[in-house]
Amino acid sequence: MDAPAPSEGVCFHEAAVVVPPDPGAVPGSAEARERTILHPCTLTLRERRVAVIGANGSGKSTLLRLINGLSRPSAGAVTVHGLDTVRDVHAVRRRVGFLFTDPLAQLIMPIVVEDVELSLKATHRERAARRQAALEALARFGLEHLAARSVYDLSGGERQLVALVSVLAAGQQVLVADEPTTLLDLRNTAKLRRVFEGLPQQVIYATHDLDFAAEADRVLVVDEGRIVFDGEARAAIDAYRRLALGGGT
Repeated sequence: MDAPAPSEGVCFHEAAVVVPPDPGAVPGSAEARERTILHPCTLTLRERRVAVIGANGSGKSTLLRLINGLSRPSAGAVTVHGLDTVRDVHAVRRRVGFLFTDPLAQLIMPIVVEDVELSLKATHRERAARRQAALEALARFGLEHLAARSVYDLSGGERQLVALVSVLAAGQQVLVADEPTTLLDLRNTAKLRRVFEGLPQQVIYATHDLDFAAEADRVLVVDEGRIVFDGEARAAIDAYRRLALGGGT
């Protein structure tokens, strides 16, 4: 078993996200009203694998984006290993990698090895050392054969794996993944799940794949911006099924 996450963990301290009214919105529309995307929540995530499940628009992505500072809490705070995600955002992002649903949303360079190199610019100043580190990172995932390929010529599964290498290349300790298998076929979904299982990092991921969620040590169920269940995977999935099918948690 890999080492657990540091004892401080990922901590939400009455963290909430509220969107203020849009002054240019049509009166009476949803945009003209203050909207609570995530109600205040307090929890500490130390488990090796944490899944977040819930309906589209429930607040899963907002919850995840708070962890590395992609979103800021309107109230309360979020800390990662004791670092505040607003005040210490750059230090947090050196510890937390974020994997998007669509890998093309984060693959910036046209050639695979160049994209991984881009992630290493802060830690490897010399170009030759950076190239070597990028090739070694790809090799750790068995992707060295893709180094000279265009990211646009890769399959969906290959793109997601290359994005994962880029996200973790600089030694991040926590991986946050927002529905990473949504755009993948069955074979590539299974491959990504095997890769996730072997990662030494703490992994916190949102998913609609309940089999994938069942592999987590802890599962959060999010509904209408609230964490309505927090516990062991099977119990959480059962609670979500009841909620989704109209039976309540």
